[in-house]
Amino acid sequence: MAKMNDIVVVGAGQAGVALAAKLRALGATGRITLIGEEPVAPYQRPPLSKAYLLGEMDVDRLTLRADSFYADQNIELRTGCRVTGIDRNARCVRMGAKVLPYDMLALTTGSVARRLPTDLAGVFTVRTVADVDAMRARFVPGARVVIVGGGFIGLEAAAVAAKLGLEVTVLEAAPRILSRVASAETADFFRDLHHAHGVTLLEGAALAGLEGEGTVSAVRLTDGRIIPCDFVIAGIGIAPATALAEAAGLALDNGIAVDARGRTSDGAIWAAGDCASFLHGGERLRLESVPHAIDHAETVAANMLGAAQDYVPKPWFWSDQYDVKLQIAGLHRGHDRVVVRREAGTSFWYFAAGRLLAVDAANDPRAYMVGKRLIEANRSPAPEAVASAATVKDLL
Repeated sequence: MAKMNDIVVVGAGQAGVALAAKLRALGATGRITLIGEEPVAPYQRPPLSKAYLLGEMDVDRLTLRADSFYADQNIELRTGCRVTGIDRNARCVRMGAKVLPYDMLALTTGSVARRLPTDLAGVFTVRTVADVDAMRARFVPGARVVIVGGGFIGLEAAAVAAKLGLEVTVLEAAPRILSRVASAETADFFRDLHHAHGVTLLEGAALAGLEGEGTVSAVRLTDGRIIPCDFVIAGIGIAPATALAEAAGLALDNGIAVDARGRTSDGAIWAAGDCASFLHGGERLRLESVPHAIDHAETVAANMLGAAQDYVPKPWFWSDQYDVKLQIAGLHRGHDRVVVRREAGTSFWYFAAGRLLAVDAANDPRAYMVGKRLIEANRSPAPEAVASAATVKDLL
C-alpha cells in the first residue's frame, strides 16, 4: 500500500534528493514531489566555502543530479517554491494560495545560517549559492575581511580569502578555535596552519557590534578594540530549519524530533538530515554532514515503504583548508585523552576510558580509514599502541 501513496518531500538539498531517489529505487510507484525554496536545481553545499568560492568550480558542477534524472525517475521537482504551512488534518502542504495533498510527507528542510544582528550591508553568510555569489566580487587582493566564528566554515572561508591575497582576521568568542568540534590538539594544528598563511586569529574575542554608515566598515570587540574591515563573514554556525514543523505542532528537541526510524510525532510525517534529531547513546543527536544526510534519508525512505529499519549513524566529516584535507571519523564528545600520531600526515585519536571514540586525520587518509574501520567494528587499540605502532595499519 505504501508504494502507491503520494509523497511530498519538502527541502531539495542533499537529504531531500537522496530520499526521493531512494523511494523510486525501492519501488515506490505513487507521485513523488520534491519542493525546493531556492530557484536553482539541488546542489552540493560543501564546495561553497571552498572550490566554488575560490572560483575553481562553476555552478553547473555543484548540481547533485542532471536535470534529466528527475524526469527519468518521475520525480516532480519544484524549485523556487516556498512551503508556507502544513495542514496535518487535511494532509496537505500550502504554498501561498496553492495546496498540495500528501499521503506521506518528508521534511528534509536542512539548516539555516545563523546571522549577525545588523542591517548594515557588507555582512555575509556562507550557506547558499546566492550567499557566495553576493560576496564573491569582494574577494580581491588587499581587501580586509573579518570572519566571525572559528569553526570549520569560518576557517575554510579564511583559507580561501588568504589564498586570494586578502587581509584576514578571524574572531572566536570561545577561548580557542574549533572548541565545539575538535580537541585542543587539533585546534593547535590548524592555528599554526592559518598563522603560517598570514591569518590573524583572535581567540577569546567577543563581538560587541558592527560599525559603519549603511555599509560595515569596522567591527567592535567587547574589550573595546576596533578592527577596520571592508566586509564581514558570519561563520557562527547553523540552526535546524524547524519553522514549518513548529508551526504544524510537531515535537521539537534539538531539531525535529524523530524516532529511530525517522518518524515524527505525526505518523504521516517523517524527517531526515540536518533538521532532524534522533536518539543515540541515550541523548538526542543531530548531525550536520553530507554522509549523514544521505544515509539518514535513505533509511527513512525505506521505512516510509515499510522496512522497519532503525537508523545506525556512522559519523564522518571533512574539511579542506589550504593544502590540508582533514577527515574525521566518529564523535569525539566525552573524550578524556588524545593521542597524536605523525606518519604520512598528522592524526589525532580520541579515547574515553580507553575506548576509541574518533579520529581526526590531517593529510593522512590511511589513519582515517584505519580509525573508521576500528570505530565501526567497535574495536579499540590501546592508546599506547596507537602512539607506538610503526605504521597505522599495525593497529588493525
